[in-house]
Amino acid sequence: MNQRERFHAIMDYRSFDRLPVWYFGQWRETMARWRQEGLDESVGIPAATGMDPDWEQGMWGHHGLVRVGPIPESPGEVLEDTDDWQVVRTALGAVQRVGKHGSSIPEHLEEALKPTRESWDVFKRMLDPDDPRRRPAGWEAKAAELAKREEPIVMLGGSLFGWPREWLGLKAISYLSYDDPELYQEIIETVADHFMRLLGPVLERVPVDLAYFFEDCCGRNGPLFSPTTYRAFYDQHYRRMVEFYHGHGVRWVLLDSDGKTDPLIPCWLESGIDILFPIEVGVWQADPVALRQQYGKSLRMMGGVDKHIIPRGEAAIRAHLERLRPLVEEGGFIPLPDHRIPPSCSLDQFREYVRVFQDVFGR
Repeated sequence: MNQRERFHAIMDYRSFDRLPVWYFGQWRETMARWRQEGLDESVGIPAATGMDPDWEQGMWGHHGLVRVGPIPESPGEVLEDTDDWQVVRTALGAVQRVGKHGSSIPEHLEEALKPTRESWDVFKRMLDPDDPRRRPAGWEAKAAELAKREEPIVMLGGSLFGWPREWLGLKAISYLSYDDPELYQEIIETVADHFMRLLGPVLERVPVDLAYFFEDCCGRNGPLFSPTTYRAFYDQHYRRMVEFYHGHGVRWVLLDSDGKTDPLIPCWLESGIDILFPIEVGVWQADPVALRQQYGKSLRMMGGVDKHIIPRGEAAIRAHLERLRPLVEEGGFIPLPDHRIPPSCSLDQFREYVRVFQDVFGR
């Protein structure tokens, strides 16, 4: 089996020869540590650590075939610069204080999009699907080459909450569904239409295997909006987008949300989402075994391996993975670390994880 065939067999609950050995990237500081510990970047991290080719490769940039994100008219600028941080105005218009030491979320001083009709009317000009800068010259030839790939072809397929939250900020988007539900609905609908309009021609040329929704709509204590809000504003657009992707030959639709996702899982399944990712363990104690018991084979999953187990050594890793073996054998589940690998994990520790993973699940 090649990687595409293997991926589809697992998600179809058919027999497969082995699991793919994947991860979900690493922190910038982790990469710096691994370099110091002898990482040979010239061969790529998957090859250097014994994993399979990276399933994320090309996904976020749509493999260079189309530019989906907002296209600003001017670059960002540095407003203030100190030894510890910079205040920057982003190209989209937000003002942020960005630390220079370590990976952390920037402090938002001013958001790119205000929760008003006037601000939205200006902002959405950057989402013009007919902007000629959206499709690079020669993209059709590049699409033809991509179609030959033996690894799963994954493409960012939507972000109905994730992107608007980044533009508005969490506080504003949380109030907007109450203060101006019509505007809230319009923003979601515009983003949904935007993705489908731009990806339609791509899907006619490339056999995409997985459409990836980036949402990150849950936190430590649960979702950032209620199931009632989801059904009122989001469900209809997920349904039509899932139908659109399936109708264009995309076999699977995945939704990415960190945090405690439990209250929204029934909503996502009702909307037609196929795969949930990354099943974060950590403080949320998410459990792919328990989720399969609750939802059955209708819920397919990727993730579910506690990344913090990796530095604890072979015995801890093996016990953690062995518990997942029955679920792996049942199908519809690909275990991988439940988020980016933190710098507490050494290169040798990660290589040990890969070795134990291969031993437990077979290579």
